[in-house]
Amino acid sequence: MAQVTIVIFASGTGTNANAIIEYFKSNVDINIGLIVTNKADAGVIKVAEKWKVEYAIISKADLDDEELVAAVLEDHGIDFVVLAGWLVLIPSYLVKMFKDRMLNIHPALLPKFGGRGMFGHHVHDAVKAAKEVESGITIHKVNEAYDEGGLVAQHKVSLAIADSAQDIERKVRALELKFYPEEIKKFILKSFK
Repeated sequence: MAQVTIVIFASGTGTNANAIIEYFKSNVDINIGLIVTNKADAGVIKVAEKWKVEYAIISKADLDDEELVAAVLEDHGIDFVVLAGWLVLIPSYLVKMFKDRMLNIHPALLPKFGGRGMFGHHVHDAVKAAKEVESGITIHKVNEAYDEGGLVAQHKVSLAIADSAQDIERKVRALELKFYPEEIKKFILKSFK
C-alpha cells in the first residue's frame, strides 16, 4: 500500500486533531499532511504548530471556490479527509472529490441528536434533556447533508441520571480521543488495500 496522506478539517480547539496526529506520528502507511481550518484564531492552529504540520485557513466563503480548495489539497497530495470538529457543511464538489474517502465524528449516537445546529454542547444538552441512559460517538462517511453519511462505527457509554451535560461531554470526549484515530486507521487500511 502506498502511503495515504490525510487532511484534518477542524474549526475549534483541535483536541481530536491532536489525538489523531499523535496516533499516526510513527505510522509508515498513513501521514497527516495538512490541517485546514475555517477560523484564523482556531486553537487547532496551535496543534498544527506543535506537531509541525502545515495548515491552511480556508474561510467559509473560500470553501465555495472549488479551484482554490482543490489546488490546496492537491499541493499537499491529499488522499483522505478527516473532519474533527469541523462546523461548516462540506460542499458537494468536495464530497464527490473524496467519495468514500471522507470521515466525520459526531458526539452522539446517530441518527439521534444529529443535523444542523447539533454540535458541541448543543448535542450534550439535548441528550441530557432527553434523559438518555447512554450516549457515545458515531463515525460516519460524509455526504451532502449534516450527519447523514453511511455509518462506519459507534462506541457507547452509559450515562447516570445525575450526569450533567458537562459530565456527558467528558464521557463522550474520552471515547472520541480513544476510538476516532483507531477507526480512521481501520477504514483507511480497508479502503486503500
